[in-house]
Amino acid sequence: MDTWVWVVIAVAVVVVVLAVVWAATRARRSHDLKEQFGPEYDRVAADAPSKRQAEAELRERQERREALEIRPLERHARASYLREWEDVQARFVDDPAAAVADADSLIARVMRDRGYPVEDFETRAADVSVDHPDVVENYRAGHGIATAHSRGNAGTEELRHAVKHYRALFEELVEYRGAEEAAR
Repeated sequence: MDTWVWVVIAVAVVVVVLAVVWAATRARRSHDLKEQFGPEYDRVAADAPSKRQAEAELRERQERREALEIRPLERHARASYLREWEDVQARFVDDPAAAVADADSLIARVMRDRGYPVEDFETRAADVSVDHPDVVENYRAGHGIATAHSRGNAGTEELRHAVKHYRALFEELVEYRGAEEAAR
């Protein structure tokens, strides 16, 4: 065989190997994003024009989060926030709408205290989705109910669900389960 045939075969083999490595790397990255973001991956993928754009958005969230200095709450701050949450839940009986608004505000303050930027809801949800992907959907649901109520489209039962949704994120943000275990 001529030398040029061997060169063509070698180039073809290199191209095939590079394609396999590229595909494997891409599949691994997708798998890692699915593992990290869980249900949030599916939500972003459904909303994005393509899987590639969805994954790019999730990687951007990761990079943004890595640039933040997220810190745990100090013990006294955690205790104060837990007392405030108890007040929010108790206030629900007399004024459900105010309790939901207070819950939303409390979550924003906890996030700020931990180091998350709190410019707007979508930014807060995106940032928190990196660290708490399993409960960010609760945050979205609670906020959606609060917004619906402000338009007159949600009653007391929906507001009760909003408080439950907010509580799931709140407990993650104040590391409630970890604090309970440390107290024991």
